[in-house]
Amino acid sequence: MHQFSFKNESLHCEDVDLAELASDHGTPLYVYSAGTIRQNYLALENALDGLDHEIAYAVKANSNLSVINTVRELGSGFDIVSGGELYRVIKAGGDPGKCTFAGVGKTEEEIRYSIDAGIYCFNVESEEELVAINSIAETMGKVAPIAVRVNPNVDAKTHKYISTGKSENKFGVDFGLIEGVYERASKLANVHLKGLQMHIGSQLTSVKPFLEAVEKVTPLAVSLKEKHNIEFFSIGGGIGIVYEDALASGPKKWWDGQSAGERPLTPALYAEKIVPVLKDSGLKILLEPGRYMVGNAGVLLTKCLYEKKGTAKTFKIVDAAMNDLIRPALYEGHHEIVPVKEKYNSTVKMDIVGPVCESGDFFCQDRELPDFQPNEVIALMSAGAYGFVMASNYNTRPFPAEILVDGEDAKVIKPRQVLEEIIEDELDALEE
Repeated sequence: MHQFSFKNESLHCEDVDLAELASDHGTPLYVYSAGTIRQNYLALENALDGLDHEIAYAVKANSNLSVINTVRELGSGFDIVSGGELYRVIKAGGDPGKCTFAGVGKTEEEIRYSIDAGIYCFNVESEEELVAINSIAETMGKVAPIAVRVNPNVDAKTHKYISTGKSENKFGVDFGLIEGVYERASKLANVHLKGLQMHIGSQLTSVKPFLEAVEKVTPLAVSLKEKHNIEFFSIGGGIGIVYEDALASGPKKWWDGQSAGERPLTPALYAEKIVPVLKDSGLKILLEPGRYMVGNAGVLLTKCLYEKKGTAKTFKIVDAAMNDLIRPALYEGHHEIVPVKEKYNSTVKMDIVGPVCESGDFFCQDRELPDFQPNEVIALMSAGAYGFVMASNYNTRPFPAEILVDGEDAKVIKPRQVLEEIIEDELDALEE
């Protein structure tokens, strides 16, 4: 699953000691494993062997240029949701011709930029957007490639904030309306019908919703191929990762996958169920994994500042906060929490909280964990996806540094932000 393990009683990312990284670079600190990213990509690629397919990494999960470049080198395409993400892909050496642009609110500026760049396809989310793309392409004297995103009304049974495939969600066109949209789109002179797209949600830990959606939508995709000569069917992303283990055997066992906690949805099981449905469609199949690729490839290191014991709670106050990793506050997201030094014989029920002035600024509540002390470093596991990319400068807190580990090498891929960088534009305004 990932390349984090204890060696000589110290937690390592591949062959690099995380305690040493924290000492050398300070905390909070994001650390990513290049080997894990490659391992995840190749596991999915190999599971789909024999199916005409392309993996398009969902850049929104982690958009650091070095992460993008790591998957680019493996041959990945890219799922983007903004002009800014397209800009990042290009700057990382990616091919815009391997980018599909999703999202319900593409601006005219983004559409023009993407057409000029020569992206592979727009994933259109509404008929009004379709008309707008056609009109913009006409003014540019070009034809824009499009696929319409269908909403299959399949319950992904995931958190309501990351469910996207139900009819009450804002994404895509209702299943019953899609053929009419394609018929009308076929009469527009400045769009080219290139494919069909769907995505039912994120962090799915069962193959059943994937299979239900693929079985429902594949006949539609085949019909659209016959009527409009589309070339691909994008089945989206959403393969979940393991965030939680039972820790029944203590901190040494958190990584071994043998506890009574979550079980991952493996690429092999995913492929076993969906490939038979897709293999005779005559269409190229696109997949858009994000969290699966990078989630378990990253950790957030943070140092304990203080311990505060009250009558109701024991609080461990750390130097990371909700502005560094918002998932627990936003999604009630669980992250396994592990001291980087393996030396604990006792546990304490605790809340781990940050310095931000919000009651929602916590990483866990009432969790039994090793009794680490002030000045000791802990790792928030599975923080490679939707971590740094969702960070903010709330409370005028600088962004953490990011490091990419590859074997024995640890490279700073984004330096720690300093206060001057946060306010420099505001200072310029004051001095005008």
